[in-house]
Amino acid sequence: MAGTRHRQTVSAASARERASLRGSRPRGGERGAALPSFSPLYLQIKALLLRSLQVGEWQPGQLIPSEQELARRFEVSQGTVRKAIEELALANLLVRRQGRGTFVASHAEEGTRYRFLRLTPDGGGVLPRLSRRFLDCRRLRATPEVARALELAAGETVIELRRLLLEGERPIVLDDLWLPAARFARLDAALLARWQGPLYRLFELEFSLRMIRAEERIRAVAAAPAEAALLGVAPASPLLLVERRSFTYGDQPVELRRGLYLTDRHHYRNEVG
Repeated sequence: MAGTRHRQTVSAASARERASLRGSRPRGGERGAALPSFSPLYLQIKALLLRSLQVGEWQPGQLIPSEQELARRFEVSQGTVRKAIEELALANLLVRRQGRGTFVASHAEEGTRYRFLRLTPDGGGVLPRLSRRFLDCRRLRATPEVARALELAAGETVIELRRLLLEGERPIVLDDLWLPAARFARLDAALLARWQGPLYRLFELEFSLRMIRAEERIRAVAAAPAEAALLGVAPASPLLLVERRSFTYGDQPVELRRGLYLTDRHHYRNEVG
């Protein structure tokens, strides 16, 4: 009798989860969890897994249920679950570890530490671990441009950060960041001073926000006098300006960043395809 009740509970839960997707429109790959009911079954399961990630059912670094458990939960084959998991692994949202299972991807992992920083030494090799120096952290009203980028109402409060990234003692990146204050209520200069890891890892741990994708615009600029002084170069020196919007689950923009990069010893590398 207990077994019958368990099967009925699983069936009802699975039916509710699957039905919740019907009639909704997709928002593009990992960017949205809703899919129409006529989409391939593995994409429907992918959307349900993504929804579980979005609502925090499984936290960054946590082991998710096995393929067998998920197949029972959604009343589909293990092969369907496996294909859905593979899609999310390709999108860097899940990490498969041989003999250990599948884990929620985290910015703490070495392989993702510089996922959004594409700077590469000209001589080849891996970019060494960079140190950072925060120069400013303050709250202010968003400019129209920042509000549009972060999809905020005009005049909403944002947190503005300025920092240097250094290779040894040499500055190589000057970053200006804007974050919606409502999502980062406890972020201040004291917290940044105490934190020693990657900034995106801090966002994961303290604010339950994971950056899952980014849009970038890149162009060459001449260093203005103030920025040149911070980077230790002459005014009008050539710099690479990288403007980035970073998104969390649900395709919500939660960071606008403008980085000025020195490229006399490094280049910006990206892979297409």
